[in-house]
Amino acid sequence: MTAAGSTTDTDARITGGAPGPVVVAIDGPAGSGKSSVSRAVAQALGYAYLDTGASYRALSWDLLMRGIDASVAASVIAELGAFEFRIGIDPDDYYVRVGSADVTEAIREPRVTSVVSLVARIPEVRAWLNDRFRAIMASTPFDGIVVEGRDITTVVAPDAPVRILLTASEEARMARRSKELTSESAAAVGEALRSRDKADSRVVDFMNAADGVTTVDSTDLDFAQTVAAVVEVVHSQTARNSHGR
Repeated sequence: MTAAGSTTDTDARITGGAPGPVVVAIDGPAGSGKSSVSRAVAQALGYAYLDTGASYRALSWDLLMRGIDASVAASVIAELGAFEFRIGIDPDDYYVRVGSADVTEAIREPRVTSVVSLVARIPEVRAWLNDRFRAIMASTPFDGIVVEGRDITTVVAPDAPVRILLTASEEARMARRSKELTSESAAAVGEALRSRDKADSRVVDFMNAADGVTTVDSTDLDFAQTVAAVVEVVHSQTARNSHGR
């Protein structure tokens, strides 16, 4: 992943000020299905897919491997220059690599999850990664890109033509996360999800849609229905923008 530029051309392509890829920005809390739904939406639309949370996880994995205390902001910031990672944006060829190591699966391990919030709360880290996310959005060869994570609709791509808050009740999110983490008890999964929500809420508001953001509540929807609902929002918003409304 190359360093992001700060030129007006890059900004224009991201915000729609000049011809460029359609950016679909998706926010939401843990367990809302952001990653799986966003990837499926990208496949359905023929768009690229960017999982921003994977970048924070990749950095967290790298810090653990280097033995660096993620709770010490200065130490984390000092390591950014040495952090080399790549992330696949083709939804049919997704991967995450740190240096020469494929960490696509490793970054989902509980030990990594336990430090992600510590890393993500550091403003300098967020700014550093956000620059790279914007560079990826601007340079994608696809007609559009689905970008998911936290504060995507408000900070990373606040002027994206399509901005969606994908949410669900805490009960629904706990049930879904329990199905993903079959090796852990329901109580442990629930506590981890609540702890993650609490930690992340100190950095971003991921439960309330900002002005101009469309909410898709998947509490009573299955996976296919959620994907269809998001695709419909994309079609509706892009059609509206193309007519100048």
